[in-house]
Amino acid sequence: MTTASISQSLMDTVPEIPPWRKALSQVLGHHSLTLGAIVLLAIAVAAILAPWLAPHDPYAQDVTQRMIPPVWHDKGSWAHWLGTDKLGRDYFSRLLYGARISLMIGLAAAFLSGVIGTTLGILAGYFGGKTDAVISYLITTRLAMPVILVALALASLVGGSLEVVIVLLGCLLWDRFAVVARATTQQLREAEFIASARVLGASTPYILLRELLPNILSPLIVVATLEMAHAILLEATLSFLGLGVQPPLPSWGLMVAEGKGYMFFQPWVIAIPGIALMILVLAINLVGDGLRDMNAPQHRN
Repeated sequence: MTTASISQSLMDTVPEIPPWRKALSQVLGHHSLTLGAIVLLAIAVAAILAPWLAPHDPYAQDVTQRMIPPVWHDKGSWAHWLGTDKLGRDYFSRLLYGARISLMIGLAAAFLSGVIGTTLGILAGYFGGKTDAVISYLITTRLAMPVILVALALASLVGGSLEVVIVLLGCLLWDRFAVVARATTQQLREAEFIASARVLGASTPYILLRELLPNILSPLIVVATLEMAHAILLEATLSFLGLGVQPPLPSWGLMVAEGKGYMFFQPWVIAIPGIALMILVLAINLVGDGLRDMNAPQHRN
């Protein structure tokens, strides 16, 4: 028996590693991605379990308990270990429910903008010609508009609410999805599997949805994580200015706005939601950067 045949027999006897184990080992090998995923998962679990984790009703007001400092202050109380706001509402409970608002807006806005941008990008990249010219003009027009100013103007005209913020941000953050989808579609539209599908008589919608879209999802997922963080920050900005989520919903940006009058005397009222917002956005960005690194050509198997 030759050395080549022995090596081949040994390779045949070695069990193949399942794809999910390969993916898990890659994730665990990327420290920033692992850290971001753990923090993001912890925040998501806390938000989902908020009705059971919150020690108080986040909407219950008790002016006799207003502005109680956190427990690490001399006048703090374990009954409200993160303190209370100017209306006597428990800060920890509102922080948990605020995570729900932030994650809901981030996910919904990223999904809506992803649908809009991916659809436009695929159509522009696949058909080219006049379709590409028109959609490229729309992308250029959108990139020329400052998001925050347009969001402020439209929110002031329409009025702020949770639904308005989601729709508004979803309709303003689609440009990156469109650019990435257009570029990747242009690279793949002449690929062999696309040509084979055409030869077999597959319809254009089938080719776009079943053949093309699954092969461009990886970079779009990376864009989705970054746009999710962007949407959360924009929501906090709008809520801080009174044009986003309206009281009594416990938005973190709104909590910062409600506490700005006490920032020089009780700075914790803006520090706590501000730090929570920073941690959430940082975790999402770490996950997005890690997915981008794993999607790089040198890390592909």
